[in-house]
Amino acid sequence: MYAILLSAGNALLGFVLRSVIAKFFLYFGLFFFVTEAVSFLQSVHLFPTAAGLSSSLGAIGSDVWYFLDLCAFSVGAPMIVTAFATRFIIRRLPVIG
Repeated sequence: MYAILLSAGNALLGFVLRSVIAKFFLYFGLFFFVTEAVSFLQSVHLFPTAAGLSSSLGAIGSDVWYFLDLCAFSVGAPMIVTAFATRFIIRRLPVIG
């Protein structure tokens, strides 16, 4: 009876050490890398700011805005961006992607 309990405890300990702890350190490393990379990219100013986006959209002429409104750009562009972001997130899931 003692051997069965020892074997079960050994199997449980092996599972915890191999999968749970290893995945914890792997995902912690990925999280740390991504957060530091994003903060670095923000400090280097590689991401667009709201002021830059506003000024670039303000430079578009009224004749172009007419056709953008005609094609419902204000509805379609956020849908496309959201669809691409969702596709990116789903492909990162290990079971689905």
